[in-house]
Amino acid sequence: MKKRQDATAPQSSIVNSFNEWDPLEEVIVGVLEGAAIPSWHITLAATMPESQQDLFRQRGGSLFPEELIRRGAQELEEFVHILEAEGVKVRRPQPINHARPFETPAWRSEGGVYNAMPRDLLLVVGNDIIEAPMSWRSRYFEIDSYRPLLKEYFMQGARWTSAPKPQLLDELYDFSYVESEDPDNPRFVINEFEPTFDAADFIRCGRDIFAQRSHVTNRFGIDWLQRHLGDDYRVHLLDIRDPAPMHVDATFMPLAPGKLLVNPERIRELPKMFSTWDVLEAPKPTIPASHPMFMSSTWVSMNVLMLDEERVVVERQEEPLIRALEDWEFKVIRCDFRHVMSFGGAFHCVTCDVRRRGPLRSYF
Repeated sequence: MKKRQDATAPQSSIVNSFNEWDPLEEVIVGVLEGAAIPSWHITLAATMPESQQDLFRQRGGSLFPEELIRRGAQELEEFVHILEAEGVKVRRPQPINHARPFETPAWRSEGGVYNAMPRDLLLVVGNDIIEAPMSWRSRYFEIDSYRPLLKEYFMQGARWTSAPKPQLLDELYDFSYVESEDPDNPRFVINEFEPTFDAADFIRCGRDIFAQRSHVTNRFGIDWLQRHLGDDYRVHLLDIRDPAPMHVDATFMPLAPGKLLVNPERIRELPKMFSTWDVLEAPKPTIPASHPMFMSSTWVSMNVLMLDEERVVVERQEEPLIRALEDWEFKVIRCDFRHVMSFGGAFHCVTCDVRRRGPLRSYF
């Protein structure tokens, strides 16, 4: 089979990214303005903190409190300033008011969610920007605020792929879902009716891409991505124990060739190909129980961003993780991010790599 162009000439497009650690040159950073509380749906029952589910039931479709958005937006601006000071070009999506209802011929949502987490929507592999076929109805049109950027990158030589747009009919969902009591045999809220995945359920290590099956990503979606990428890439399914799997980057984070950060509560068995890598178990998060976590667990603390093989951005108050990474000879860049974390993500989630300086390689 003829190899794809991005495998032989990766520098031919402004878009170029094959892993999580090559020198970062350009990145999309999300925005929090217009963030709305997700409308209640069975997919939220499977993934969201139980303490917040009444909020989604009662206020879904309305804006998050203005003060919470303001404080999170301030932290995002600090993060952008840090990136620019480190020599990274930063792009932002267009803010959209997500507290607006919308519908298709088959269903209605009382509103959207936000444009804070581009890692959820966009997967960059080489010079290909892939739009994810997301399974949350409330996120159906979220990609729209990124359209100007996607068109611009296409005009500058990028490939632009939209995975099959899902219908998100009732047939996709298990409306009788309850959490499985057997962690070795998890029950998922979505089935194989059509391919769906969130881009954040994939982690890139050059020719090898690691994925998890989750409440938003099914095998159909994983198989679609493997077939789309072709023989230049190998997609591996991770063995994870997580009662509410959704987005792998708070579970499994390669930081540099030979160095892997893992969640000690969720990784059941690493692929044998990592037997020669150094593995660091992430220290327990320091986020206090009183801090509001609307859309994730506190393990989002390990959701760090590599600027290259040495520099890593970490939440300023996560001192145990900072010490562990410094002992591992990384240069840690601290940034306040607790209020952004309340919305369900940290530095890896709120970014999408556009360009990292480096070619396609195999690390195994």
